Parts: sequence; C-alpha cells; structure tokens
Amino acid sequence: MTTPKLVKLPSMRERVEHTLSAHRNELVSLLSRYVAQGKGILQPHILIDELDNIIGDDSARKTLSDGPFSEVLRTAQEAIVLPPFVAIAIRPRPGVWEFVRVNVYELSVEELTVSEYLRFKEELVDGQKDDPFALELDFEPFNATFPRPTRSSSIGNGVQFLNRHLSSVMFRNKESLEPLLDFLRVHRYKGHVLMLNDRIQRISSLESALTKAEDYVSKLPPETQYSEFEYVLQGMGFERGWGDTAARVLEMMHLLSDILQAPDPSTLETFLGQVPMVFNVVILSVHGYFGQANVLGLPDTGGQIVYILDQVRALENEMIQRIKRQGLNITPRVLIVTRLIPDSAGTSCNQRLERISGCEYSHILRVPFKTEHGILRKWISRFDVWPYLEKFAEDAANEIAAELQGIPDLIIGNYSDGNLVASLLSHKMGVTECTIAHALEKTKYPDSDIYWKKYEEKYHFSCQFTADLLAMNHSDFIITSTYQEIAGTKNTVGQYESHAAFTLPGLYRVVHGVDVFDTKFNIVSPGADDTIYFTYSDKAKRLTSFHASLEKLIYDPQQSDEHIGVLEDPSKPIIFSMARLDRVKNISGLVESYGKNAKLRELANLVVVAGYNDVKKSSDREEISEIEKMHAIIKEHNLHGQIRWIAAQTNRARNGELYRYIADKRGIFVQPALYEAFGLTVVEAMTCGLPTFATCHGGPLEIIEDGISGFHIDPYHPDKASALMADFFQKCNEDPSYWVTISEAGLQRIQERYTWKIYSERLMTLAGVYGFWKYVSKLERREARRYLEMFYILKFRDLVKSVPLAVDGST
Repeated sequence: MTTPKLVKLPSMRERVEHTLSAHRNELVSLLSRYVAQGKGILQPHILIDELDNIIGDDSARKTLSDGPFSEVLRTAQEAIVLPPFVAIAIRPRPGVWEFVRVNVYELSVEELTVSEYLRFKEELVDGQKDDPFALELDFEPFNATFPRPTRSSSIGNGVQFLNRHLSSVMFRNKESLEPLLDFLRVHRYKGHVLMLNDRIQRISSLESALTKAEDYVSKLPPETQYSEFEYVLQGMGFERGWGDTAARVLEMMHLLSDILQAPDPSTLETFLGQVPMVFNVVILSVHGYFGQANVLGLPDTGGQIVYILDQVRALENEMIQRIKRQGLNITPRVLIVTRLIPDSAGTSCNQRLERISGCEYSHILRVPFKTEHGILRKWISRFDVWPYLEKFAEDAANEIAAELQGIPDLIIGNYSDGNLVASLLSHKMGVTECTIAHALEKTKYPDSDIYWKKYEEKYHFSCQFTADLLAMNHSDFIITSTYQEIAGTKNTVGQYESHAAFTLPGLYRVVHGVDVFDTKFNIVSPGADDTIYFTYSDKAKRLTSFHASLEKLIYDPQQSDEHIGVLEDPSKPIIFSMARLDRVKNISGLVESYGKNAKLRELANLVVVAGYNDVKKSSDREEISEIEKMHAIIKEHNLHGQIRWIAAQTNRARNGELYRYIADKRGIFVQPALYEAFGLTVVEAMTCGLPTFATCHGGPLEIIEDGISGFHIDPYHPDKASALMADFFQKCNEDPSYWVTISEAGLQRIQERYTWKIYSERLMTLAGVYGFWKYVSKLERREARRYLEMFYILKFRDLVKSVPLAVDGST
C-alpha cells in the first residue's frame, strides 16, 4: 500500500495565474466584463452571473467554470473595480481571507496584504489619494502569543480550547501550578476569606492538606452539613466555599486533586465553574425605554429587553442555587443599569430603582444622561447616545458602588452602547467583562464602512463602529446566540467577521480588528421563558381562561381594528406567524406564497399577527408600505375566507397560550424572514410543541434540524416553501402521528440546547473560567488595554464631538 503524498494546495493567486495561462481568452473576457461596469464594488452574485455571458463555446465556458478559477469565484465576497484593475476579496472558509488584484490590460496578477487591499478600496472614495501616514489599527500583535484554534468548526467554542491550553501548557509541572494556588488564595467576599487561608502557602502544602481533608471528610455521612466540620477544615487551611455538605466538599476536593495530579480540560472547567466567584452582576443596556411594562413597541425598545429580563431571572436563580451548594450565606445581587428618562412616556423609566418581577435580589438601576446643562429629559435614538456615555459610565460607577456596597464580580454589556460602557466600567474596576452584541449595525447597512460619510449625519456610524472595536477587544469573553453571528456560513460573512478588516476612509484603516478564532468567542443560546412558553400537552399549566378570547380573536366574523379577514372553514389546521411588520420579517412574502398555492389553501388557513392593519395608525414608512402590500396581496389572490390578519399582540402570557391553541388545532408556525439573527419566536413556538418552518438565513438554520425537529425554508424560493408546507399537511392527513413526531422532536431539540437554565449554567461557568484566565494572563493583556486607552482618548473622543447634543429644555 502506497503512502499518500501530501500536496500543497495552490493559493488563490496561483489559481488565477494558472487560469490566465490555460484559459486566457475566457478569463480576459470575464474580467473585461467586470471592468466594463466601471468603478465600484461588485457583489458575489454579479461575479458569478457574468460567467454565463463570456464569449467562447460552451466547452470552454465549462472548462473555466470547473477549473481552478471557479474556486476563486465561488468564495469571492466582493470585487473592487478601478479600471484597469480588479481586486477580489476571497474567503476560502469562515475566518480565512486572501486578496488578489489583476491588471486586465497587462494580464498580471499580484497578491495583496490586508492593508494594500483596503488602500486600493479607499480609492473608490478618495481617488488616487494615498496618505502614507493613515492611521492603521492592528490588534494582532497583542494576541500573537495567545492560544487559538485554526479550524473554522472550532469557532465559538473558545472556553473548551482555552481549557485544553490551560491543562496542557500551564500545568506542565508543580511550579506552573502556582497561579492556580494564588487564584484560590485571593478569594474574598466583603473581607471574609473563601476557599484557602494563610496556612496553605505552597503547592506541596496544598496537596498535603487535600489528602488529609479528603480522608477526614470521606468518613463523614454524605449529608453532614458543612458547619459541623467547618473548624476542622479551617485548621487544615480550608475556608468556606467548598460545598454545603460533606458529599459536595469531597467532590470539589477530588476535582482539585485530579487537576494537581493529571490536569484534564473538562475537570478544570467543572472545578473553575464551581469556585465561588460571582455574587454581584451588573448588566448594561443603555438605549431605549428599559422597563417591565408598556415599553415594547416604543422606539428602540424590543427583543433585547425581553432577552435581558428573561436572562436575569434565570441568572438570579442559578446564582442562588450555586451559592447554596457552595455552603455560603451570601445574598446575590443583579443590577440592570440603564438610562433614566424623566419624560418617560407613561412608563416606569423615570424611577431610579425598580425590582424585577419574579426576582428577589435583582433590580433595574436607572442613571440619567447628564451634560453641563443638566439632565436630558427626553428619549433619544440609540444612534445619538455617544456624547453622553462617558459621563454616564462615571455616574453609573458611583451608583453601582453605592447600591452594591462594593464592586461587581461580572459586568455584562449589551449592544454597542452598553458594551462600550461595560468596557469603561470594567477598565475602571478591574472586573471580568462579557459583551453581547445582539446586532452589529455594520452588517445591516451594506458598504456603511467605505461610504461611512453618507450615513454619518443620521447614524453616526463612525462612533458606533469605533465603539464596537473597542468593546470587542477589551472584553474578556463574548457571548453569541449562533455560530453565524460570529463567522457566518460557507457563503456569507459573519457579523463579527465583518469587523476583522475594514476601512473608514479619512479616519482609520482596520487591518486586524477582531479575530473570529479568538478564544473569547462562545456560543450560548438563549431560551424562552418557561413560565410562559411550555408544551401544549401540559394540561395542568394551560391558561384555559384565555381560550374564549383566543377563539374570538381568530374566528369572530365581526371585523374590528384588531383583526380583519374571516376563516370560513374553522376545521382546517392553521398556518401561524407572528412578527413585526417590516420588509425583513417578510410576513407579506408568506401571505403571497400562500395565496399562490391552491393546494395549501385547500389544506390550511392562514393566521398572521403583525403590526397594524390600517395605514392611518402607523407612523413608520416601512410598516406603512408593508400594510399597503398586505392589503393588495389579499385582494389580488382573493384570500377572504382563508386568512385572518391580527394586529400586534403585547400580552406575552396570552401569546404563549396562542401558540398552544394553534397546536391544539394541529397547525404549524412559520418564520419567513429574509434574515433572522437568532429566532426567538422559533424557540417559543417549538417550546410550545408547534411544528416549525423557519428561514434558512440566520439563526434558525442552527436551531432546527431540517426534516427532523422542524423544516428550513428559503424565503427567496417561496414556491418551494409553500409546497413543503402543503406536503406536510398532506402527510399529517394520511398519518396524524407525523405531526406528533415533528412536534416531539422539536421539543427535544429545545430541551437539549435552548433553555434559560442551560444558558445561565453556561454563563456562570464561563465567568469562572475567564475570571481565572484574566487573573493568570493579566500581564499580557495590559499592553492591549493601554493601546485601547490611547485609541479611545485620541480617536473616539474626537468622533463623539461631531454628534450634536439633544435639546429638550432640560434643567
């Protein structure tokens, strides 16, 4: 048997050169078509579409399509055309990029560095201007010595890789274990020593004490309370924090013994996750109206608030349980720090402190925006908050210290503004920082970096993109809901990945902004509130008192402001969808695909909950356009008798029962968005046992296992989507158990991966591991922090001055 020979894969430049040599005529024809389109940016679909238009016979075209250059085209993300040059940004796999430039007139090919490619791209805006002293941001040197994976499939599993590194590299010998000993010795809570006292000074004494303690505790009944043997362990060098019973203390000591003798990644993670470190948590969510009632639907106020409130309830519960298991008598605190808005539009956003319902120790702490003119009274857009954030962070630090009587153990930022404030507070207090983007605006607005000046007056993206860079690089760990949020898919660029290299011409050039392979990235998906969203089969918990009003909402033939349309055959199952009424959510696309499919209309009714159904009630231009479109589609396809259009519903408890009511009717849930970052309604529907059909663009691609726990649909191919739904209902008619099979598989998928309990357990474990990592790697990080300080002071502060302050007659 012959040994397989290792062959080096050709670079993208070599592939282009090979094609120029072997298929010169066809390639020149293709590149000339690009150049003929003039100066500009060509998107991937244009690059591929032009291949069909090149000269030559079919066999030559096929040869070009199947040859080395096809890989260049297939993985190209954009091309910059500045005749006679075509520069192509190529992404062979997520997180990996190459850049080539072809001179179509001279038929020469060159490989470009990131910096060279961005300089070339800037010529689209600045012409031939090339400032040799343009500011370039490069965070790569500060992270060069940090461990990181190389496989794209490992992206988002940072903590696992970090644990492997810590286990194999840091714990090679007894001396290298000293940081772990130091880490355990520094634990205190309000002056009280935890874990280890001064009797244990060296690793050898720790090992000896562990042996004695394990021998002593192993002879006690497992349920013996810690207080009964506390003083014996204290004499050996151990303080509270190891557990509340003999069994739990023994388990923790076994874990530490295993780490000292033979470090293992999973053992290290389990141990660090159980060390008492997090008692006080501060969560930043600055913009919008952050409240618990009457806020959803107000400007800049939506899913992020639902996410955080559910997160806090789960987090407090997890903290209480952990502290009890650790044998400590400590009251945890969670503070959501947001903006206090005096003119609060009938909400509680003008109250300084508000307890969170369903919690004992968690509160919303509101701090006003202040300037030299006083307190800002009115709401302002999330795009206009930048001039207020530094002062807000200073005031918030004082309020937090007063409320907690100390500093927090973990700070969590949300969205660009909250993440920046989290970074400022973390920097000031020396606290572990976690950031959650929710949505990075840069990916929502194509070319908003290169043409940033066009957006500046309305959106101030120069401030926002700079704030994002600062927070991403300052954060100790980053949580995302999906892999795609970090690194996209095989064919699309991830939200964070888009910040790896970009340029804001005239401001600065980012050659290494963020590395998606960084171990700080972790996928921790949220769930749905299990007090509201639970399976339809749980009869004891069902909110049957809502059924009469739901029956009326769906079937009452009387038309009203709340609902229009009639369902003439109530025996049919229901196709259900619920979302904002905007272009991206694509509710109108679902209605149109339903209207075009006669078989589907025969098999099922359509019920959508979305926005307003009267243009007079909306002030949003995009929603008004969608309302008009919806009415036109219903009329065009004569859907009267088969569709019910219900205005937006804000009662979450009733919405939960609405999902279950649809399940009782053996219906389905459809999420037809053109793009969905995560897909919380998908999780809600599946949690209620409703078979779900959801977009393949975004988070639902990861939530649903196609054909097993639900179905993927492509909103850009609506006919196929409606045919898939019709086939499902046909199968269910032939075999009613098929509906149950998909329903139960969806429930299982959620229980395994998408619950707030899993989320909160994971978040606390991450806080422990990264808290340890922050402690042992503090010297290496200091250089990066100083670089970020300089960037903040010299660049961000100047950018903020360009954002006009709001004027509202405040005092």
